[in-house]
Amino acid sequence: MSARTAWLDDTEMAGWRAFIETQVDLMGALEADLATHDLTLGDYQVLVYLSEVDGHALRMCDLADMLQLSPSGLTRRLDGLVRASWVERRGSEADRRVMMAVLTDAGRRHLVEAAPTHVDSVRRHIFDHLDRADVEALASIFGKIRAALDDRASTPA
Repeated sequence: MSARTAWLDDTEMAGWRAFIETQVDLMGALEADLATHDLTLGDYQVLVYLSEVDGHALRMCDLADMLQLSPSGLTRRLDGLVRASWVERRGSEADRRVMMAVLTDAGRRHLVEAAPTHVDSVRRHIFDHLDRADVEALASIFGKIRAALDDRASTPA
C-alpha cells in the first residue's frame, strides 16, 4: 500500500459501491431478456457489429479486437451463432489467409426480431429510472472513462 494512495471519500465510495453492486445484476437482467431470443449479450453484440459494417462482414481478428476477445474466445463466441446459421465463417476473397465473420440473412432477421426486446430491456432497466440530466451525466461519465481507457491502451508502456 502506497503512502500516496488517495483514499475514496464518502461520496466517491458511495458511487463506486453503487456501480460495483449494480453492474452484475444489471448485466444479468439484460442477459435474461435476450435469452428469450436464444442470445447472450455477447452474441447480440456480434450481430450488431456485423450489421453495422459494409457487406455485413468483418475480419475475425478485427471482430476479436472490437469484442476484446482472444482468437480462441472469438471462436467460442461464434460457434453457437454459426450453429444457428446467424453467422458464417468464410475465407476472404481479397486475402485467402484471412477468415471473415459474415452476418447471414437469417442472422439479420434474428437481430431485427431481438432488437426491440433488447431496447425495451435497456429502457426498463436503465433509462426509465433516469431523468434527462442523469442520462447526459451517464453519457459524459462513461465517455470520459472510455477515453481514459483508450488513451492508456494506446500509450506505450
